[in-house]
Amino acid sequence: MSEIRTKRDQLTTDFQRVMEDVDALLNAGGTKVEGEVKAIRERLLERLSNARSKLGDLQFEGMERARRAARDTDEYVHEHPWHAVGAGAALGLLVGVLIARR
Repeated sequence: MSEIRTKRDQLTTDFQRVMEDVDALLNAGGTKVEGEVKAIRERLLERLSNARSKLGDLQFEGMERARRAARDTDEYVHEHPWHAVGAGAALGLLVGVLIARR
């Protein structure tokens, strides 16, 4: 979980940097030299590209973890069918009790 948290924090930092660059670009009115605006724009595009890449990697990793969890669950249910039936019955009973309390 700490790996996901680290990646999330890096992505948040990247987006904060992008927003700072957007703010600098918007504030660069007639007082800024055209070269500075160009440099800010290039830096902004680079950071956006990096953030998109990291977001894509994070999405792929999440999908792989979900697939792995589904596969492991499927294997467990096939190896221990009565445990799965018991867990399903217990969960159903719990939901029924919670609904009946309302």
